[in-house]
Amino acid sequence: MSAPPKPAIAMTSSGARLPILGLPQGELLTLNVNEVPFVESTLGPGTSVQLLRLDLEAGRWVVVVTMAPGAEVPIHYHTGTAEVFTLKGRWIYREYPDQPQTAGSYLFEPGGSVHTLRVPADNTEDTVMLVMVTGANINFTEDGQFHSVIDAVSLQYLLEKFARKQGVELRYLGAGAAGFVGSEQPCTR
Repeated sequence: MSAPPKPAIAMTSSGARLPILGLPQGELLTLNVNEVPFVESTLGPGTSVQLLRLDLEAGRWVVVVTMAPGAEVPIHYHTGTAEVFTLKGRWIYREYPDQPQTAGSYLFEPGGSVHTLRVPADNTEDTVMLVMVTGANINFTEDGQFHSVIDAVSLQYLLEKFARKQGVELRYLGAGAAGFVGSEQPCTR
């Protein structure tokens, strides 16, 4: 494991010192989403996830989610905030059917929100969303029984498992000493 970066005097591109400390950064932490694989079957049938960023310690995750017409995510409770930007298609929360989210919609969800995400079966295209979550989704069955927890830790485990099964290599931004993470790093679970 490499040592985390140490604070240093920040400098301008011409070498002038700034009156602040910063963390040295050798490269931009950027991904081309066209080169990041989608992993299928992590949230349910008709759903695939593209992992962009994962911070296990802070419990933050950023994903692109693609859902086929008729796909649904179980009713869930958010322990933290969620932000959803709809890139393509249309989706609704069953609890708010008169407030569809369409391409260009940005939705902020406070911690404590409870809802059931579904893509209408009459959609003519897949729905694509950029989703940024802090905390966990506590999922329940339709009859109110506990189903599962999706948080940064379980998401990493599930995506690594499904990626191996599908023969794809994950590449995403990690946290701590921020940098890239790839499937070539061992999964000990």
